[in-house]
Amino acid sequence: MATLPPQSQPERAVVAFTEADEQHAVLTFSGVLDAHALPELEELLSDRRLRQAGTWEWGMSGLQRIDLACAYALLRAVTRAPETVSVTVHGARRAVQRTLRHAGLDTVVSMEM
Repeated sequence: MATLPPQSQPERAVVAFTEADEQHAVLTFSGVLDAHALPELEELLSDRRLRQAGTWEWGMSGLQRIDLACAYALLRAVTRAPETVSVTVHGARRAVQRTLRHAGLDTVVSMEM
């Protein structure tokens, strides 16, 4: 009897501050951001360190995939931020870029690949 290899589980999402002060906040994303990660993502996006910073950088080179619900959470965070906040996305893979564009994030953030 042949056995099938176990299905590989997607890498758990990790989103963390790698830098934060009054001027600048850097969030690093990795793994898979899906509905399971949404509550943690929304909590992080309401963090005081992010709200106080005038410049946000999102490092997404380690992000394998993001679903639309999480992309919309990012969009809500940006559109609720003061107009003076600038947001830059760095290193997103094509599939991630596509989802961010579907959510409309490319209209309110700078995307540098």
